[in-house]
Amino acid sequence: MTTRIVELRRGILKKNDELAAVLRERFEAVSVLVLNLVSSPGTGKTALLERTLEALKAGGRRAAVLAGDLETDNDARRLGASGAPVRQINTHGICHLDAEMIARHLEGWKGVALDQLDYLFIENVGNLVCPSSYDLGERIRVALLSVTEGEDKPLKYPALFNSADTAMITKIDLAEPCAFDRETALKNINEIRPGIRIFETSAKTGAGMEQWVQFLYSEAR
Repeated sequence: MTTRIVELRRGILKKNDELAAVLRERFEAVSVLVLNLVSSPGTGKTALLERTLEALKAGGRRAAVLAGDLETDNDARRLGASGAPVRQINTHGICHLDAEMIARHLEGWKGVALDQLDYLFIENVGNLVCPSSYDLGERIRVALLSVTEGEDKPLKYPALFNSADTAMITKIDLAEPCAFDRETALKNINEIRPGIRIFETSAKTGAGMEQWVQFLYSEAR
């Protein structure tokens, strides 16, 4: 039974990786920068994206969002207030997005043409385990850690941080009241992924957002 389960998982991941490779080629062909944002629930992905979309719009950049969640379209409605095209993906109990979901929701997206976008953000389902195994065709995977979660999350969930291209510490304005040990958090992240680019941000105060947006500008082709 164990062998069959392992083989089934390998088969699912192989199929996912093959489709993700097709998506990546598609994204690269039209020079759209795709970012996959992964974190636990409540880390502030949606708030970060709200502020990011506002900044990109002010800079004349075009962005769209695929927002993943188990249920509701709350995040999509919040993000849609920015004027950016947003589409909700409800997984109905599945703890991650996969490449097939991305491909399916790109089709028939009225008013959205990939070759007219500079950025496509994928807000993954709030989970620190499952999303790390699923390639979505993104060029940049961002692992987010909130100061409210503690400094040891990278050590407890190494697969996510090891698979990330960029890490972000969010809600940095709450670091002091949460007794967040910044140096320990940075050390733990670098222990899992040495040399990874780390941003320290607050969607509430705007701290670190300029550096984040400049990074987005520099990475876009």
